[in-house]
Amino acid sequence: MAERAPRILLADDEQSIQTLLSFPLRKDGYEVTTASDGREALARFQEGKFDLVVLDVMMPRMDGLEVCRRIRARNTVPIIMLTAKAEEIDKVLGLELGADDYITKPFSLREFRSRVRAALRRAGMQTQSADPDADEQPLTVHELEIDPAKRAVRVRDTTVELTFVEFEILNALARNPGRVFTRDMLLTRIWGDSAYRDPRTIDVHIRHLREKLETDAKDPEYLFTVRGVGYRFRDEAR
Repeated sequence: MAERAPRILLADDEQSIQTLLSFPLRKDGYEVTTASDGREALARFQEGKFDLVVLDVMMPRMDGLEVCRRIRARNTVPIIMLTAKAEEIDKVLGLELGADDYITKPFSLREFRSRVRAALRRAGMQTQSADPDADEQPLTVHELEIDPAKRAVRVRDTTVELTFVEFEILNALARNPGRVFTRDMLLTRIWGDSAYRDPRTIDVHIRHLREKLETDAKDPEYLFTVRGVGYRFRDEAR
């Protein structure tokens, strides 16, 4: 039996943008459901299972950031934010609310399709049921427990909810204690490449991880900054 086509929810209040983006997605074999405002996007999302959500930040009735927050509160589906604003605050806020990626308008269709493929590839990796390899074995470091098979994280006996990207960053670093990862290395590991992406995206996710995992985010036990280079996980012997 053939696998079903990936389902994408595309929410943008501009009909021209909906048409421009949905046509190449359908041509690539995806099933696309569109919405013209935030409330409609939430209604469409509740009607069925989606593999990816693409949200414009500025929409009537409910903006994309609020839609992102509400979806992420109960679902781990990958979310890409579209924003016409260049201000860093919009990008940071979207990531803080649980978005996995963002694209700043104007953007090329080639970039958009690349981002969509990468997001769906990550989602597919998340649901694969292959035999566990070294990176899939449970890991305990100090008071932190990581179970990749269940995508579960506990710290100090408390369950911590992480987004897909946050989990991938943490797992990559924790599997290589003491090794320094540059921002580009982490972008490539998680998104498949670092093209079109601002390396500062990693900084936002690291800050969010520290807020969730560390007793004191300013004096971390697990995630360390290597100034001018990138990040590393604590040495196991520490």
